[in-house]
Amino acid sequence: MNFSKAEFLTSFGKLSQMPPSDRGEICFSGRSNVGKSTLINKLLNRKSIARVSSVPGKTVTINFFTLDNIYLVDLPGYGYAKVSKGEKRGWSNLIGGYLEDDRRDLELVIQLIDMRHAPSRDDLQMINFLIERELPFIIVFTKADKLNKREREERMAAFAEEIPYFEDITCVPFSAVTLEGVEQLRGIIEEVSEDYADFLENGALLDDADDIDGEEEDTSDTSEEPAQQENTGIDAAGYLIPKNRK
Repeated sequence: MNFSKAEFLTSFGKLSQMPPSDRGEICFSGRSNVGKSTLINKLLNRKSIARVSSVPGKTVTINFFTLDNIYLVDLPGYGYAKVSKGEKRGWSNLIGGYLEDDRRDLELVIQLIDMRHAPSRDDLQMINFLIERELPFIIVFTKADKLNKREREERMAAFAEEIPYFEDITCVPFSAVTLEGVEQLRGIIEEVSEDYADFLENGALLDDADDIDGEEEDTSDTSEEPAQQENTGIDAAGYLIPKNRK
């Protein structure tokens, strides 16, 4: 996967403008000023494919980028205090509406949290929302270079107490300065992309097989129900769907 060939596609300010998915999507979620645009720029090896706003809370569109067979989706930042209640409500409707949209082929949510601080109420609300909606997600801890070794260890120990299902969640420290985490995140994106491609291929094969089988009489013994596959709470790419662990 050539990350440098990613391109900005389009932006949507209203859910009604957004057509159904025509490929898999990986979205980036986090508070305003947590570093989403910076992370996307580093992942794609570009200086400003995702614009870094000088005024937190002013990005109020959902931005789509093409990358091979998937879209990378930059959601608006949430939680900035110095905006009106109406603007906050608009964020909530746009972000929540996207995540709840059954027309989306949402393969993974990359949830960003500032490593220097405990997760905010909005961060925890988002994580619990992802759990309740059974959406696969990972956590990226941004600004990792701002902490020394002891401070990082203390924060990671604290996160284990602050974030539900923390021990089961894939977590990636990220630094825009040292580029820590960039290659690991690229590997995760490639894995999700490959799994999505396999799903499309195998789904097409299964559809063809169903068409053939439908033409033949079913003489199989249905006296016993097949054993149900254990619900592990892990999606195809191996990332947590925590609701199943309740």
